Amino acid sequence: MTRLQLLRQEWLSNPRGDILAGIVVALALIPEAIGFSVIAGVDPAVGLYASFSIAVIIALVGGRPGMISAATAAIAVLIVPLVRDHGVQFLFAATILMGLIQFAGGFLRLHILMRYVSRSVITGFVNALAILIFMAQLPELTNVTPITYVLVAAALAVIYLFPRLSRTIPSPLIAIVVLTSLAIYFDIDVNRVGDMGLLPTTLPVFLLPDVPFTLETLRIILPYSLTMAAVGLLESLLTAQIVDDLTDTRSNKKREVHGQGIANFITGFFGGMGGCAMIGQSVINVKSGGSGRLSALVAGTTLLFLIVVLGPLVAKIPMPALVAVMIMVSIGTFSWTSIKNLKVHPWQSSLVMLTTVVVVVATHDLAQGVLAGVLLSGIFFASKVSQIFRVSSELSGDGLVRHYRIRGEVFFASVETFQNAFDFREVLDKVVIDVSAAHFWDISAVAILDKVMLKFRREGTEVELVGLNEASATLVDRFALHDKPDAELSVSGH
Repeated sequence: MTRLQLLRQEWLSNPRGDILAGIVVALALIPEAIGFSVIAGVDPAVGLYASFSIAVIIALVGGRPGMISAATAAIAVLIVPLVRDHGVQFLFAATILMGLIQFAGGFLRLHILMRYVSRSVITGFVNALAILIFMAQLPELTNVTPITYVLVAAALAVIYLFPRLSRTIPSPLIAIVVLTSLAIYFDIDVNRVGDMGLLPTTLPVFLLPDVPFTLETLRIILPYSLTMAAVGLLESLLTAQIVDDLTDTRSNKKREVHGQGIANFITGFFGGMGGCAMIGQSVINVKSGGSGRLSALVAGTTLLFLIVVLGPLVAKIPMPALVAVMIMVSIGTFSWTSIKNLKVHPWQSSLVMLTTVVVVVATHDLAQGVLAGVLLSGIFFASKVSQIFRVSSELSGDGLVRHYRIRGEVFFASVETFQNAFDFREVLDKVVIDVSAAHFWDISAVAILDKVMLKFRREGTEVELVGLNEASATLVDRFALHDKPDAELSVSGH
Protein backbone atom coordinates (compact mmCIF):
# COMPACT_ATOMS: atom_id res chain seq x y z
CA MET A 1 0.00 0.00 0.00
CA THR A 2 1.43 3.37 -1.03
CA ARG A 3 1.67 6.31 1.35
CA LEU A 4 -1.19 8.11 -0.45
CA GLN A 5 -3.43 5.05 -0.27
CA LEU A 6 -2.70 4.68 3.44
CA LEU A 7 -3.60 8.34 4.08
CA ARG A 8 -6.87 7.94 2.19
CA GLN A 9 -7.73 4.80 4.10
CA GLU A 10 -6.98 6.35 7.51
CA TRP A 11 -8.70 9.67 6.81
CA LEU A 12 -11.36 9.31 4.11
CA SER A 13 -12.53 5.69 4.10
CA ASN A 14 -15.42 6.41 6.50
CA PRO A 15 -16.12 10.17 6.58
CA ARG A 16 -19.80 10.11 7.61
CA GLY A 17 -19.26 7.54 10.36
CA ASP A 18 -16.17 9.32 11.66
CA ILE A 19 -17.83 12.74 11.75
CA LEU A 20 -20.97 11.57 13.55
CA ALA A 21 -18.99 9.43 15.99
CA GLY A 22 -16.65 12.36 16.67
CA ILE A 23 -19.60 14.57 17.61
CA VAL A 24 -20.90 11.96 20.07
CA VAL A 25 -17.44 11.61 21.61
CA ALA A 26 -17.10 15.40 21.94
CA LEU A 27 -20.38 15.64 23.86
CA ALA A 28 -19.36 12.80 26.17
CA LEU A 29 -15.92 14.35 26.73
CA ILE A 30 -17.23 17.57 28.25
CA PRO A 31 -18.47 16.31 31.64
CA GLU A 32 -15.56 13.87 31.93
CA ALA A 33 -12.95 16.57 31.24
CA ILE A 34 -14.61 18.84 33.81
CA GLY A 35 -14.76 15.99 36.32
CA PHE A 36 -11.09 15.16 35.85
CA SER A 37 -10.21 18.82 36.35
CA VAL A 38 -12.11 18.80 39.64
CA ILE A 39 -10.19 15.68 40.73
CA ALA A 40 -6.88 17.36 39.91
CA GLY A 41 -7.87 20.57 41.67
CA VAL A 42 -7.62 22.81 38.61
CA ASP A 43 -9.98 25.01 36.62
CA PRO A 44 -12.30 23.11 34.20
CA ALA A 45 -10.58 24.88 31.31
CA VAL A 46 -7.39 22.88 32.02
CA GLY A 47 -9.09 19.54 31.38
CA LEU A 48 -11.17 20.81 28.45
CA TYR A 49 -8.20 22.42 26.68
CA ALA A 50 -6.18 19.27 27.24
CA SER A 51 -8.89 17.09 25.74
CA PHE A 52 -9.12 19.33 22.68
CA SER A 53 -5.37 19.52 22.16
CA ILE A 54 -4.58 15.84 22.74
CA ALA A 55 -7.48 14.57 20.62
CA VAL A 56 -6.54 16.76 17.64
CA ILE A 57 -2.80 16.10 17.82
CA ILE A 58 -3.13 12.34 18.32
CA ALA A 59 -5.38 12.22 15.25
CA LEU A 60 -2.44 13.54 13.23
CA VAL A 61 0.50 11.68 14.78
CA GLY A 62 -0.93 8.67 16.67
CA GLY A 63 -0.53 5.06 15.63
CA ARG A 64 -4.08 3.77 16.29
CA PRO A 65 -6.78 5.27 14.02
CA GLY A 66 -10.17 5.34 15.72
CA MET A 67 -8.76 5.58 19.25
CA ILE A 68 -9.61 8.64 21.34
CA SER A 69 -7.06 10.28 23.64
CA ALA A 70 -7.78 13.16 26.02
CA ALA A 71 -7.48 14.21 29.65
CA THR A 72 -8.02 11.15 31.87
CA ALA A 73 -8.69 10.25 35.49
CA ALA A 74 -5.59 8.03 35.53
CA ILE A 75 -3.41 11.13 35.09
CA ALA A 76 -5.61 13.46 37.14
CA VAL A 77 -5.21 11.47 40.36
CA LEU A 78 -1.41 11.54 40.00
CA ILE A 79 -1.09 15.30 39.84
CA VAL A 80 -3.17 16.28 42.87
CA PRO A 81 -0.14 16.75 45.19
CA LEU A 82 1.78 18.69 42.52
CA VAL A 83 -1.04 21.18 41.96
CA ARG A 84 -1.75 21.47 45.68
CA ASP A 85 1.85 22.09 46.71
CA HIS A 86 3.27 24.03 43.75
CA GLY A 87 0.42 25.35 41.59
CA VAL A 88 -0.99 24.77 38.12
CA GLN A 89 2.02 26.26 36.28
CA PHE A 90 4.18 23.41 37.57
CA LEU A 91 1.53 21.03 36.20
CA PHE A 92 1.99 22.51 32.72
CA ALA A 93 5.76 22.11 33.01
CA ALA A 94 5.34 18.51 34.22
CA THR A 95 3.06 17.77 31.25
CA ILE A 96 5.68 19.07 28.82
CA LEU A 97 8.36 16.90 30.42
CA MET A 98 5.94 13.97 30.43
CA GLY A 99 5.64 14.34 26.66
CA LEU A 100 9.42 14.41 26.21
CA ILE A 101 9.80 11.23 28.29
CA GLN A 102 7.09 9.45 26.30
CA PHE A 103 8.61 10.53 23.00
CA ALA A 104 11.95 9.13 24.14
CA GLY A 105 10.10 5.95 25.10
CA GLY A 106 9.34 5.40 21.44
CA PHE A 107 13.04 5.18 20.66
CA LEU A 108 13.52 2.87 23.66
CA ARG A 109 10.84 0.59 22.12
CA LEU A 110 8.75 0.56 25.29
CA HIS A 111 5.78 -0.67 23.27
CA ILE A 112 7.44 -4.09 23.18
CA LEU A 113 6.66 -4.45 26.90
CA MET A 114 3.04 -5.11 25.90
CA ARG A 115 4.16 -8.59 24.88
CA TYR A 116 4.44 -9.44 28.56
CA VAL A 117 0.85 -8.47 29.37
CA SER A 118 -1.23 -11.64 29.22
CA ARG A 119 -4.74 -11.91 27.82
CA SER A 120 -6.04 -12.49 31.37
CA VAL A 121 -4.55 -9.15 32.48
CA ILE A 122 -6.09 -7.34 29.50
CA THR A 123 -9.49 -8.89 30.24
CA GLY A 124 -9.17 -7.84 33.89
CA PHE A 125 -8.16 -4.34 32.81
CA VAL A 126 -11.22 -4.08 30.56
CA ASN A 127 -13.62 -5.38 33.20
CA ALA A 128 -12.18 -3.12 35.90
CA LEU A 129 -12.45 -0.10 33.65
CA ALA A 130 -16.07 -0.95 32.84
CA ILE A 131 -16.81 -1.11 36.57
CA LEU A 132 -15.03 2.21 37.19
CA ILE A 133 -16.94 3.88 34.36
CA PHE A 134 -20.22 2.73 35.90
CA MET A 135 -19.15 3.76 39.41
CA ALA A 136 -18.26 7.23 38.09
CA GLN A 137 -21.94 7.69 37.13
CA LEU A 138 -23.27 6.91 40.62
CA PRO A 139 -22.97 10.51 41.92
CA GLU A 140 -25.40 11.51 39.16
CA LEU A 141 -27.79 8.73 40.20
CA THR A 142 -27.90 9.36 43.95
CA ASN A 143 -29.80 12.10 45.82
CA VAL A 144 -31.49 13.22 42.61
CA THR A 145 -35.07 13.84 41.57
CA PRO A 146 -37.13 10.84 40.36
CA ILE A 147 -37.34 12.33 36.88
CA THR A 148 -33.59 11.71 36.56
CA TYR A 149 -34.14 7.95 36.54
CA VAL A 150 -36.94 8.32 34.01
CA LEU A 151 -34.67 10.29 31.67
CA VAL A 152 -31.80 7.82 32.05
CA ALA A 153 -34.16 4.94 31.24
CA ALA A 154 -35.56 6.85 28.26
CA ALA A 155 -32.07 7.61 26.96
CA LEU A 156 -31.03 3.95 27.28
CA ALA A 157 -34.18 2.91 25.43
CA VAL A 158 -33.29 5.25 22.56
CA ILE A 159 -29.68 4.05 22.55
CA TYR A 160 -30.60 0.38 22.30
CA LEU A 161 -33.85 0.53 20.29
CA PHE A 162 -33.16 3.23 17.69
CA PRO A 163 -30.58 1.08 15.81
CA ARG A 164 -33.45 -1.30 14.97
CA LEU A 165 -35.04 1.51 12.98
CA SER A 166 -31.93 3.09 11.47
CA ARG A 167 -28.16 3.07 11.86
CA THR A 168 -27.63 6.19 9.79
CA ILE A 169 -27.10 8.36 12.88
CA PRO A 170 -25.47 7.01 16.04
CA SER A 171 -28.17 6.30 18.63
CA PRO A 172 -26.23 7.97 21.50
CA LEU A 173 -26.30 11.24 19.53
CA ILE A 174 -30.05 10.87 19.02
CA ALA A 175 -30.51 10.24 22.74
CA ILE A 176 -28.52 13.35 23.70
CA VAL A 177 -30.40 15.59 21.23
CA VAL A 178 -33.84 14.26 22.22
CA LEU A 179 -33.29 14.53 25.97
CA THR A 180 -31.70 17.98 25.68
CA SER A 181 -34.67 19.21 23.65
CA LEU A 182 -37.16 17.81 26.18
CA ALA A 183 -35.23 19.16 29.17
CA ILE A 184 -35.06 22.66 27.68
CA TYR A 185 -38.65 22.74 26.38
CA PHE A 186 -40.26 21.45 29.58
CA ASP A 187 -37.66 23.02 31.88
CA ILE A 188 -37.13 19.68 33.63
CA ASP A 189 -35.45 19.85 37.03
CA VAL A 190 -32.32 17.72 36.52
CA ASN A 191 -28.58 18.25 36.77
CA ARG A 192 -27.08 19.92 33.73
CA VAL A 193 -23.54 20.04 32.30
CA GLY A 194 -23.28 23.66 33.45
CA ASP A 195 -23.72 22.55 37.05
CA MET A 196 -20.33 20.79 36.96
CA GLY A 197 -18.33 23.96 36.41
CA LEU A 198 -17.93 27.06 34.28
CA LEU A 199 -17.07 26.43 30.65
CA PRO A 200 -14.24 28.53 29.15
CA THR A 201 -15.24 31.17 26.63
CA THR A 202 -11.87 31.80 24.96
CA LEU A 203 -9.48 29.78 22.81
CA PRO A 204 -6.39 28.27 24.43
CA VAL A 205 -3.22 30.34 24.06
CA PHE A 206 0.32 29.05 23.47
CA LEU A 207 2.44 30.16 26.45
CA LEU A 208 5.53 29.03 28.32
CA PRO A 209 4.77 27.75 31.84
CA ASP A 210 5.41 30.46 34.42
CA VAL A 211 7.99 28.52 36.43
CA PRO A 212 11.69 29.10 37.15
CA PHE A 213 13.86 27.22 34.67
CA THR A 214 16.12 25.76 37.35
CA LEU A 215 17.31 22.37 38.58
CA GLU A 216 15.02 22.80 41.56
CA THR A 217 12.01 22.96 39.23
CA LEU A 218 13.25 19.84 37.46
CA ARG A 219 13.62 18.08 40.81
CA ILE A 220 10.01 18.91 41.66
CA ILE A 221 8.37 17.90 38.38
CA LEU A 222 10.54 14.94 37.28
CA PRO A 223 9.00 12.32 39.63
CA TYR A 224 5.50 13.35 38.56
CA SER A 225 6.42 13.43 34.88
CA LEU A 226 7.94 9.95 35.02
CA THR A 227 4.86 8.52 36.72
CA MET A 228 2.49 10.33 34.36
CA ALA A 229 4.44 9.12 31.34
CA ALA A 230 4.48 5.51 32.52
CA VAL A 231 0.78 5.39 33.43
CA GLY A 232 -0.19 7.23 30.25
CA LEU A 233 1.73 4.85 28.00
CA LEU A 234 0.43 1.79 29.84
CA GLU A 235 -3.19 2.84 29.50
CA SER A 236 -2.71 3.97 25.90
CA LEU A 237 -1.05 0.73 24.77
CA LEU A 238 -3.65 -1.40 26.53
CA THR A 239 -6.45 0.65 24.97
CA ALA A 240 -4.81 0.35 21.56
CA GLN A 241 -4.75 -3.43 21.95
CA ILE A 242 -8.43 -3.44 22.91
CA VAL A 243 -9.39 -1.27 19.92
CA ASP A 244 -7.31 -3.59 17.72
CA ASP A 245 -9.49 -6.46 18.94
CA LEU A 246 -12.75 -4.49 18.56
CA THR A 247 -11.98 -3.49 14.99
CA ASP A 248 -10.01 -6.62 14.00
CA THR A 249 -7.18 -4.40 12.72
CA ARG A 250 -3.55 -3.82 13.63
CA SER A 251 -1.95 -0.59 14.77
CA ASN A 252 1.51 0.91 15.00
CA LYS A 253 2.30 0.82 18.73
CA LYS A 254 5.69 2.50 18.35
CA ARG A 255 4.09 5.41 16.49
CA GLU A 256 1.42 5.59 19.19
CA VAL A 257 4.11 5.99 21.88
CA HIS A 258 5.71 8.80 19.89
CA GLY A 259 2.29 10.35 19.24
CA GLN A 260 1.32 10.36 22.89
CA GLY A 261 4.58 12.12 23.68
CA ILE A 262 4.08 14.79 21.01
CA ALA A 263 0.46 15.38 22.10
CA ASN A 264 1.31 15.85 25.78
CA PHE A 265 4.39 17.98 25.02
CA ILE A 266 2.36 20.47 22.97
CA THR A 267 -0.64 20.37 25.32
CA GLY A 268 1.49 21.63 28.21
CA PHE A 269 2.14 24.85 26.28
CA PHE A 270 -1.61 25.33 25.71
CA GLY A 271 -2.48 25.22 29.39
CA GLY A 272 -3.65 21.61 29.49
CA MET A 273 -3.05 18.72 31.85
CA GLY A 274 -1.53 15.45 30.71
CA GLY A 275 -3.66 12.76 29.14
CA CYS A 276 -3.67 9.44 27.34
CA ALA A 277 -5.96 7.09 25.46
CA MET A 278 -9.47 6.64 26.90
CA ILE A 279 -11.04 3.23 26.56
CA GLY A 280 -14.51 4.54 27.34
CA GLN A 281 -14.44 7.24 24.67
CA SER A 282 -12.71 4.88 22.25
CA VAL A 283 -15.52 2.35 22.72
CA ILE A 284 -18.10 5.12 22.16
CA ASN A 285 -16.26 6.05 18.99
CA VAL A 286 -16.12 2.50 17.62
CA LYS A 287 -19.71 1.66 18.63
CA SER A 288 -20.90 4.89 16.97
CA GLY A 289 -19.23 4.01 13.68
CA GLY A 290 -15.89 5.82 14.00
CA SER A 291 -12.84 3.99 12.67
CA GLY A 292 -10.43 6.53 11.18
CA ARG A 293 -8.28 9.45 12.23
CA LEU A 294 -11.02 11.86 11.25
CA SER A 295 -13.17 10.84 14.24
CA ALA A 296 -10.54 11.94 16.76
CA LEU A 297 -9.96 15.19 14.86
CA VAL A 298 -13.70 15.91 14.75
CA ALA A 299 -14.03 15.05 18.45
CA GLY A 300 -11.32 17.54 19.42
CA THR A 301 -12.44 20.39 17.18
CA THR A 302 -16.12 19.87 17.99
CA LEU A 303 -15.31 19.90 21.70
CA LEU A 304 -13.62 23.28 21.37
CA PHE A 305 -16.47 24.63 19.23
CA LEU A 306 -19.07 23.43 21.72
CA ILE A 307 -17.46 24.99 24.79
CA VAL A 308 -16.33 28.28 23.24
CA VAL A 309 -19.13 29.02 20.75
CA LEU A 310 -22.09 27.01 22.00
CA GLY A 311 -21.21 27.09 25.69
CA PRO A 312 -24.59 28.41 26.92
CA LEU A 313 -26.43 25.66 25.00
CA VAL A 314 -24.02 22.93 26.04
CA ALA A 315 -24.43 23.93 29.67
CA LYS A 316 -28.12 23.00 29.38
CA ILE A 317 -27.47 19.39 28.29
CA PRO A 318 -29.06 17.15 30.96
CA MET A 319 -26.59 14.91 32.75
CA PRO A 320 -28.96 11.89 32.56
CA ALA A 321 -28.39 11.78 28.80
CA LEU A 322 -24.61 11.60 29.18
CA VAL A 323 -24.93 9.19 32.11
CA ALA A 324 -26.95 6.86 29.88
CA VAL A 325 -24.25 7.00 27.21
CA MET A 326 -21.56 6.09 29.75
CA ILE A 327 -23.71 3.24 31.12
CA MET A 328 -23.93 1.95 27.56
CA VAL A 329 -20.14 2.17 27.35
CA SER A 330 -19.78 0.32 30.66
CA ILE A 331 -22.06 -2.49 29.51
CA GLY A 332 -20.38 -2.72 26.12
CA THR A 333 -16.87 -2.61 27.57
CA PHE A 334 -17.31 -5.37 30.15
CA SER A 335 -16.29 -8.81 28.89
CA TRP A 336 -19.38 -10.79 29.87
CA THR A 337 -17.94 -14.01 28.45
CA SER A 338 -15.17 -13.79 31.04
CA ILE A 339 -17.71 -14.65 33.76
CA LYS A 340 -18.70 -17.84 31.95
CA ASN A 341 -15.06 -18.62 31.26
CA LEU A 342 -14.27 -18.68 35.00
CA LYS A 343 -15.52 -22.26 35.01
CA VAL A 344 -13.58 -23.46 31.96
CA HIS A 345 -10.33 -21.46 31.97
CA PRO A 346 -7.36 -22.60 34.10
CA TRP A 347 -7.74 -21.34 37.65
CA GLN A 348 -4.46 -19.45 37.35
CA SER A 349 -5.78 -17.40 34.42
CA SER A 350 -9.03 -16.68 36.24
CA LEU A 351 -7.16 -15.61 39.37
CA VAL A 352 -4.96 -13.23 37.34
CA MET A 353 -8.05 -11.66 35.77
CA LEU A 354 -9.88 -11.31 39.09
CA THR A 355 -6.80 -9.93 40.85
CA THR A 356 -6.41 -7.26 38.17
CA VAL A 357 -10.08 -6.28 38.55
CA VAL A 358 -9.98 -6.17 42.36
CA VAL A 359 -6.77 -4.13 42.58
CA VAL A 360 -7.89 -1.61 39.95
CA VAL A 361 -11.33 -1.13 41.51
CA ALA A 362 -9.92 -0.95 45.04
CA THR A 363 -7.18 1.56 44.22
CA HIS A 364 -8.77 3.32 41.23
CA ASP A 365 -5.28 2.97 39.74
CA LEU A 366 -5.08 1.08 36.46
CA ALA A 367 -1.30 0.86 36.63
CA GLN A 368 -1.31 -0.90 40.01
CA GLY A 369 -3.90 -3.42 38.83
CA VAL A 370 -2.05 -4.22 35.63
CA LEU A 371 1.26 -4.50 37.51
CA ALA A 372 -0.33 -6.93 39.99
CA GLY A 373 -1.74 -8.99 37.15
CA VAL A 374 1.55 -9.09 35.25
CA LEU A 375 3.50 -10.11 38.36
CA LEU A 376 1.01 -12.85 39.17
CA SER A 377 1.11 -14.07 35.56
CA GLY A 378 4.90 -14.20 35.74
CA ILE A 379 4.82 -16.20 38.98
CA PHE A 380 2.36 -18.72 37.55
CA PHE A 381 4.37 -19.02 34.34
CA ALA A 382 7.64 -19.58 36.19
CA SER A 383 5.96 -22.16 38.42
CA LYS A 384 4.49 -24.00 35.46
CA VAL A 385 7.78 -24.09 33.55
CA SER A 386 9.69 -25.22 36.62
CA GLN A 387 7.33 -28.19 37.03
CA ILE A 388 8.21 -29.43 33.54
CA PHE A 389 11.82 -29.86 34.71
CA ARG A 390 12.92 -33.51 35.12
CA VAL A 391 16.10 -35.31 36.20
CA SER A 392 16.71 -39.05 35.70
CA SER A 393 19.81 -41.16 36.31
CA GLU A 394 21.23 -44.63 35.76
CA LEU A 395 24.22 -46.45 37.19
CA SER A 396 26.76 -48.21 34.99
CA GLY A 397 27.11 -51.97 35.16
CA ASP A 398 30.28 -51.82 37.23
CA GLY A 399 28.66 -49.40 39.70
CA LEU A 400 31.37 -46.78 39.29
CA VAL A 401 29.76 -44.25 36.92
CA ARG A 402 26.34 -42.59 37.18
CA HIS A 403 24.72 -40.79 34.24
CA TYR A 404 22.34 -37.93 35.10
CA ARG A 405 20.02 -36.74 32.30
CA ILE A 406 18.52 -33.27 32.70
CA ARG A 407 15.36 -32.32 30.80
CA GLY A 408 13.66 -28.92 30.81
CA GLU A 409 14.47 -25.33 31.74
CA VAL A 410 17.06 -24.54 34.38
CA PHE A 411 16.41 -21.10 35.90
CA PHE A 412 15.81 -19.47 39.26
CA ALA A 413 12.55 -21.37 39.88
CA SER A 414 13.96 -24.83 39.14
CA VAL A 415 17.44 -24.65 40.68
CA GLU A 416 16.33 -26.25 43.96
CA THR A 417 14.90 -29.24 42.11
CA PHE A 418 18.11 -29.43 40.08
CA GLN A 419 20.30 -29.57 43.18
CA ASN A 420 18.12 -32.05 45.08
CA ALA A 421 18.26 -34.52 42.17
CA PHE A 422 21.92 -35.37 42.86
CA ASP A 423 23.24 -37.75 45.52
CA PHE A 424 26.58 -36.33 46.62
CA ARG A 425 27.23 -39.08 49.20
CA GLU A 426 27.13 -41.92 46.68
CA VAL A 427 30.60 -43.45 46.25
CA LEU A 428 31.47 -43.19 42.57
CA ASP A 429 34.49 -42.76 40.33
CA LYS A 430 32.71 -40.54 37.84
CA VAL A 431 29.48 -38.61 37.28
CA VAL A 432 28.27 -37.63 33.80
CA ILE A 433 25.72 -34.79 33.66
CA ASP A 434 23.94 -34.82 30.30
CA VAL A 435 22.16 -31.51 29.61
CA SER A 436 21.49 -32.02 25.91
CA ALA A 437 17.72 -31.81 26.60
CA ALA A 438 18.01 -28.83 28.95
CA HIS A 439 18.58 -25.09 28.68
CA PHE A 440 20.32 -22.77 31.15
CA TRP A 441 18.60 -19.39 31.28
CA ASP A 442 20.16 -17.22 33.97
CA ILE A 443 23.03 -16.81 36.42
CA SER A 444 21.01 -18.72 39.05
CA ALA A 445 21.18 -21.75 36.75
CA VAL A 446 24.92 -21.29 36.21
CA ALA A 447 25.49 -20.88 39.95
CA ILE A 448 23.70 -24.11 40.82
CA LEU A 449 25.64 -25.96 38.12
CA ASP A 450 28.85 -24.65 39.72
CA LYS A 451 27.68 -25.78 43.13
CA VAL A 452 26.78 -29.29 41.99
CA MET A 453 30.02 -29.88 40.08
CA LEU A 454 32.23 -28.52 42.84
CA LYS A 455 30.44 -30.59 45.49
CA PHE A 456 31.11 -33.77 43.52
CA ARG A 457 34.77 -32.80 43.13
CA ARG A 458 35.12 -32.23 46.88
CA GLU A 459 33.86 -35.79 47.38
CA GLY A 460 36.63 -37.01 45.05
CA THR A 461 34.29 -37.76 42.15
CA GLU A 462 35.22 -36.86 38.57
CA VAL A 463 32.47 -34.81 36.86
CA GLU A 464 31.85 -34.54 33.13
CA LEU A 465 29.31 -32.09 31.68
CA VAL A 466 28.01 -32.97 28.20
CA GLY A 467 25.39 -31.69 25.77
CA LEU A 468 25.38 -27.94 26.44
CA ASN A 469 23.60 -26.13 23.61
CA GLU A 470 25.22 -23.05 22.12
CA ALA A 471 23.25 -20.44 24.10
CA SER A 472 23.71 -22.27 27.40
CA ALA A 473 27.40 -22.82 26.69
CA THR A 474 27.88 -19.10 26.11
CA LEU A 475 26.25 -18.30 29.47
CA VAL A 476 28.19 -21.00 31.31
CA ASP A 477 31.53 -20.01 29.74
CA ARG A 478 30.97 -16.42 30.80
CA PHE A 479 29.79 -16.86 34.37
CA ALA A 480 30.69 -20.36 35.59
CA LEU A 481 33.49 -20.85 38.12
CA HIS A 482 33.83 -24.65 38.25
CA ASP A 483 36.43 -24.69 35.46
CA LYS A 484 38.51 -21.81 36.87
CA PRO A 485 41.39 -21.81 39.34
CA ASP A 486 40.36 -21.15 42.95
CA ALA A 487 36.89 -22.49 42.15
CA GLU A 488 36.80 -24.36 45.45
CA LEU A 489 37.26 -21.07 47.29
CA SER A 490 34.63 -19.25 45.26
CA VAL A 491 31.79 -21.73 45.35
CA SER A 492 30.65 -20.63 48.81
CA GLY A 493 29.67 -17.30 47.27
CA HIS A 494 26.90 -19.05 45.38
